[in-house]
Amino acid sequence: MTDVVMPQMGESIVEGTLTKWLKKAGDHVERDEPLFEISTDKVDTEIPSPAAGTLSEILVEEGKTVGINTVVAKIEEGGAAAAAKPPAKPAAAPAPPPAAPVAAAPAPPAAKPAAPAPPPPAAAPEAPADPAGPLSPLVRKLARENSVDLGRVTGTGAGGRITKQDVESYIAAQQSAPAAPAAAPAKPAPAPAVTTPPAAGGQAKTRVEPMSTMRIKIAEHMIMSQATSAHVTTIHRVDMTKVARMRARNKDDFQARHGIALTFLPFVVRASVEALRAYPLLNASIDGSNIIYHNEINIGIAVALENGLIVPVIRQADEKNVLGLQRAIVDLAARARSRQLKPDEVQGGTFSISNFGSFGSVMATPVINQPQVAILGVGAVTKDPVVIDDAIAIRSTCYLSLSFDHRLIDGALGDQFTAKVKSVLESWSEEVL
Repeated sequence: MTDVVMPQMGESIVEGTLTKWLKKAGDHVERDEPLFEISTDKVDTEIPSPAAGTLSEILVEEGKTVGINTVVAKIEEGGAAAAAKPPAKPAAAPAPPPAAPVAAAPAPPAAKPAAPAPPPPAAAPEAPADPAGPLSPLVRKLARENSVDLGRVTGTGAGGRITKQDVESYIAAQQSAPAAPAAAPAKPAPAPAVTTPPAAGGQAKTRVEPMSTMRIKIAEHMIMSQATSAHVTTIHRVDMTKVARMRARNKDDFQARHGIALTFLPFVVRASVEALRAYPLLNASIDGSNIIYHNEINIGIAVALENGLIVPVIRQADEKNVLGLQRAIVDLAARARSRQLKPDEVQGGTFSISNFGSFGSVMATPVINQPQVAILGVGAVTKDPVVIDDAIAIRSTCYLSLSFDHRLIDGALGDQFTAKVKSVLESWSEEVL
């Protein structure tokens, strides 16, 4: 029998939420076959089976948050042989039921309820006032933000531990509770008249749904970033005509040779690397009153997911050409959307790029990805009329918006950096094949 445990997906991660089982009890699984999905503070991912065999028992249901190394299921190794064993055990199991009547015969259990036992149990609910077991920072924060008395929350975790779902269920129950009292004091006659139309429509006016772990963390990071950095954004328009023509000239061959599409993003990343070399302060971070200069250039690329946003990191981006950058972007984006990223692949970034232009947005002011000090936003590349030598011409243009931390970077430096990115793109000459 092999225990399946909640893995530790990073040094700072102490618990994970089991969001979905990909197999059910009794199913056969192969070693390294995806078994269940988890959501942590850092990343959502699939967890592979540690062994081949039959998933004999599921111990943690979907939606539960448990600590690392908690056994969530058991796998009976051996395939068909293992499958034959469970039927044999149930055959022996019927023996206990006949013995049950004998155990039921003694009246002590019935006699105890008759005694004044209820008063002692009444004191039991007070135990949660001092919750047993450790509470995760997420649970404490959720309780604090919603003014929840944890002493009133019943823990369903190991050893009575209070989980995030326990707090969310308590909050949902409290929010729905006022509706019932409101109907009770109302007079019987008027109340039906008011509630009848909604019943006929068949839809409630509101719906309460708890945030996912990822959405909660995104919210926390955005608020923390705004509270930490003095955000300023500078916007430059860039003539992308040379890049657009090179891309149009090479995209078919690029697709045929490498099996991936050639987009504008690797050109912007390549230009950003050149600007970071020229202005290393934008590749730094702040630690109190100290400036930390990073020797590596690790570019985070924002990837939109169905239920949120994640920023996987291209490490040593300065060592890659356009082909290498495009491959890295496609690989990280694909694995982010299929929940295959590892925690260390979303950490260690020194500068970030948000390509909101892929959704048609022309301009935006992105929020800095802490603890970095700047993030570059890339708008959609469009054909626009521009004035060149007092004549109107049609050019491919886009807007670059650099949000930077004014605690460390002044406006002049921010503009110089963005102008460098603009210069590299407008004078592009590097081949891509």
